[in-house]
Amino acid sequence: MLESNLTRRGLLKGAAAAGIAVAAWQIIPVKAWGAEAKALFNGKDLTDWDGDTKFWSVKDGAITGLTTAENPTKGNTFLVWRGGTTKDFELTMMFKLDNHNSGVQYRSKTVDNDAGKWVMRGYQADMDGANTYTGGLYEEKGRGILAKPGQKVVIGEDGKPKVTGTLADPKDVKAKIKDKDWNELVIIAQGNHLVQKLNGLQTIDVTDDDPKGRAMEGLLGLQVHAGQPMKVQFKGIMMKVL
Repeated sequence: MLESNLTRRGLLKGAAAAGIAVAAWQIIPVKAWGAEAKALFNGKDLTDWDGDTKFWSVKDGAITGLTTAENPTKGNTFLVWRGGTTKDFELTMMFKLDNHNSGVQYRSKTVDNDAGKWVMRGYQADMDGANTYTGGLYEEKGRGILAKPGQKVVIGEDGKPKVTGTLADPKDVKAKIKDKDWNELVIIAQGNHLVQKLNGLQTIDVTDDDPKGRAMEGLLGLQVHAGQPMKVQFKGIMMKVL
């Protein structure tokens, strides 16, 4: 489920093409979007996104997370999408990681602590500069690594992941990634089943049977990681409700 007040641009265009005058308040509610994908980023500014502007901005049409030696982050900090709550969905985006570590949070929660309000916990589509973990599934501030790139995993009721199959050799996953360039990430979450793809290659398949640890809905976010200076960019962020 996706609850949002995003502009129904596609529906407005369709109505106009059909010669129908439609006011903004008459647009079909988000729950009725069906299979139509919607843009979560307008390519111009951080409308519907919430984060520390010391680290997050829009440059060259992309959401940009940047830290420097003069402007470091003390802990992992996130840009949170405030346009709605995600449940069952297919998310597609392009990302470019110059170095270090980042990720895409989904079905996550914000955590109130001394580090600030832009801290998240939950599922993370992982990515790192060495591309060792890029394509894997990590749980930020939770159960840790849930699936390494190329793995099919079932997480038991005890919260422990068990590898049940192989989708791709880690070397093949790594070879598929365009280093320091734009890559396509697809995340599909439906019920307790999670799938991630990189540039068309499926990298994880996870069934989460842990009733206490799993998340069936939550927030979407982008990560800037603490540590060395880094830069990461995201664009073309589209979501389809399943």
